[in-house]
Amino acid sequence: MIEVRDLWKAFDGQQVLRGINLTVVKGELLVIIGRSGGGKSVLLRHILGLLRPDRGEVRLDGTDLGRLSGRALDRLRERFGVVFQGGALFDSLTVFDNVAFPLREKTRLDAAAIAARVEEALAQVGLADMGHKYPAEISGGMRKRVAIARALVTEPRIVFLDEPTTGLDPILANAIHRLILDLHRKFRFTAIMVSHEIPEIFEIAHRVAMLYEGVIVEAGPPEAIQRSSNPVVQQFVRGEIEGPIQAR
Repeated sequence: MIEVRDLWKAFDGQQVLRGINLTVVKGELLVIIGRSGGGKSVLLRHILGLLRPDRGEVRLDGTDLGRLSGRALDRLRERFGVVFQGGALFDSLTVFDNVAFPLREKTRLDAAAIAARVEEALAQVGLADMGHKYPAEISGGMRKRVAIARALVTEPRIVFLDEPTTGLDPILANAIHRLILDLHRKFRFTAIMVSHEIPEIFEIAHRVAMLYEGVIVEAGPPEAIQRSSNPVVQQFVRGEIEGPIQAR
């Protein structure tokens, strides 16, 4: 479904991506791991069409996103759902209105149809009857669930999750991971998730790709990544101080 070919990107002379090659198969849940500040979110923004590469291309069903703009790019993005890092909820809107926002902006559904879709989405993430609350009135775990409901309410084909468990304790993080897995099994969307949660992500991912120094150093099933002979992958997965990755 998605193919990243020889993708390069620099900001102010600092090279972030150095020739990324990655494929995402339709219906899979791919998790991208790597060091903080290593370019994972930059890669995600390229796949979303929010950034244009200096070199290389991102293809969705054979279409080069770099060649699209305006309404053509907007139509393609209508197939996407995004769970932003930190949730990115609107503090001034209720939970209901946060989830309804993309339906009101992107569709011509009437108020009754929107209400039905929102209530269904909230029930799917375990937040039935919480629509009247504001983000400040619910827990961090609940805010993550609202963000997931908002991403799925438009019934997207591809869902992007950028650090969906940031700021949560291990129990809540595992609960969110389990929710993501359950929803993926139910709706069969293609999912790309950026995460630091090692080893928890190995329980939910179909494939794992590690980004290091601007390239994908290895990609494969969780079991293969955990058994990898690559010293960079070994060190990161085990969280060891000693190794080729400098702890700084």
